[in-house]
Order: sequence, then structure tokens, then C-alpha cells
Amino acid sequence: MASDHATDMTSDHAVDIDKHVRVYITVFVALMVLTIVTVAISRYHFPVPIAVTIALVVATIKGSLVACYFMHLISEKKLIYAVLALTVAFFAVLLALPVLTYSDGYWIR
Repeated sequence: MASDHATDMTSDHAVDIDKHVRVYITVFVALMVLTIVTVAISRYHFPVPIAVTIALVVATIKGSLVACYFMHLISEKKLIYAVLALTVAFFAVLLALPVLTYSDGYWIR
């Protein structure tokens, strides 16, 4: 009887590992596809604001995939999400700061 239980546990463990490997391979393929999209987009001559927007969107998606799956943040507690949200908020403020201080072609004094 003990060997049946050990075999079941080994089988469950192997299935669990296979599931994780499939997820990692899927994320890797998604990252490769997004890299190809980035290179393909760079071949088109979009206006700079559109090109930067597309590049930032693709980079955000790729960074999110890496953070969630390879850094295992997808299964973390709410505190980690709160700290991550605070970081994103500060990043957005830092990106918006030059836009907010620039008015009609002159720096606000």
C-alpha cells in the first residue's frame, strides 16, 4: 500500500512540474513574439510619439510577463502588489513631471 501512495505522489509531482514547464515555455514564446513585434515595428517609419507609445506598451507587457512568471510575483501576497502599484504610480508621476512643467513652449518659472 505504501508504494501505491508514493507512486501517486510522484505522479502528481511530475504533472505539477510539467504544468509549470508548459507555463514557462508559453511565457518564453510570448516574449519572443513580442520581441519580433518590437523589431517589426521599428522597421516602419511611424511618427516618434506613436513609435515611443508602441515601444512602451510592448515593453510594459514584456516586463509584466517577466515579473509575474519568472520572478514569481503572480502568486505573491497583497502587500507585494501594493508596493508594486506604488512603484508604478511614482514612475507615472516621474514620466508626467516634464509634461506638467512645460507650457506653451516655455518652462514654468
